[in-house]
Amino acid sequence: MMGVIMILAMVFDIAEKMSEFLENNATMYEVVFEYYVNFLMFYGNMFSSMIIFVSVIWFTAKMAQDTEIIPIWNSGRPFGRFIRPYLIAASLLMFISLGFNHFIIPHSNKVRLNFEDKYYRNTISVSNYHAEYPGHEVVYFSNYNGDNNQISNFVVEKWNDKNELISIIKAGTAINVPGSKEWQLNNYYERIVGYPNDKLIEGASKDTTFQFSIDEMATRENVAEAMDYFELKKFIERERKKGSAMVPTYEVELYQRTSYPFATYVLTIIGVAVASKKKRGGVGINIALGLGIIFIYIFAMKVTTVAAMNVGFPASIAVWVPNILFGGVAYVLYRNAKR
Repeated sequence: MMGVIMILAMVFDIAEKMSEFLENNATMYEVVFEYYVNFLMFYGNMFSSMIIFVSVIWFTAKMAQDTEIIPIWNSGRPFGRFIRPYLIAASLLMFISLGFNHFIIPHSNKVRLNFEDKYYRNTISVSNYHAEYPGHEVVYFSNYNGDNNQISNFVVEKWNDKNELISIIKAGTAINVPGSKEWQLNNYYERIVGYPNDKLIEGASKDTTFQFSIDEMATRENVAEAMDYFELKKFIERERKKGSAMVPTYEVELYQRTSYPFATYVLTIIGVAVASKKKRGGVGINIALGLGIIFIYIFAMKVTTVAAMNVGFPASIAVWVPNILFGGVAYVLYRNAKR
C-alpha cells in the first residue's frame, strides 16, 4: 500500500515540477537522491497512519471474504483476542513513526527544502515586518527582497527594562552578511538617547552587529519542518517572545508530529471493526468505506488546524480533536463488532 500510494504521489509531483527542474538545470542525482528520496520519506511517514488503515481494511476484508474469520468466531475466541495482533503491530509502527517525525524526518527535510529553494521555489519576500527580539530590541522594516538580500526602511529601537528608549537607528537600506549577524547599513541615521548627552549620528554607510539575522525574519511557512523536537521547541519560544503571528502554525506542526502517529491506533480499530464482517460487493465495498473515512478524517484535521491558526483555538487541542472524535467512533464500532 505504501509503495503504490507513494509512487502515485511522486508521479503527480514530477508532472507539476519537472519543467522547473529542467529550467534550473537540476542534475538527475539531485532530483532523485536530494529531493525524491526525502520526499517519499516525508509524505510516506506523514500519511502512514492512513496508509496503515487502508492496509488493515484490505487485509481484514480479504480474510472475511474468504470466510477465514467465521471459524475464529466459532472457536469461541473473543474479539479482543482477534484484534490483539493488529494493536501490537500498530504500537510498533506508531513508535517508529514518532521517532521519525521528531528526530529523523526534520533532518531529511533540510535537504529537501534546500533543494526546493534552489530549484523550485520563488524568492522569499517580506513586507511590513515588526518584531521584538530578546534584549528589548524592536525591529521594523517596510519590505525585504531575497533576490538582492536587501531590506528597505530598516529601523531598530533599543529599550531598557524601564521601557525607556535608549537608542534608535534608521537606514534607507540594510544588508545582512550571509550566515552571520553582521549588517551593513546605508544612508543611516542614529540617535543615542541620554539627556543631556543625546547624540545624533548620520552617515552614508555603517557596519554593525545585531543579535538577529535575516534568516530569523525572512522565513518560509514550512521552516519548522526542518527542525527536530528540541530545535522546534526553542524556535517556538523565541517566536513567541517576538510576538510572531506564525506561532500557532509552528505549534500545530509540533503537536501533529505526535497526533498523526497516534491516529494509527484509532484507525486500526475502526478498520478491523468495519472490515471483519463479510459484505456484498466484496473487498471493494470495504475499501470504498475506508477511503470515505479517511477523507472525513483529513477534513476534520484541516478544519481544526485552520481554527488553531486563524481563530485562536489552542493548537494542542485542535490537532487532537479528530483523534478524539474518531476514537469515539472506534469505541462504538468495537462494541458492535464484539456482538
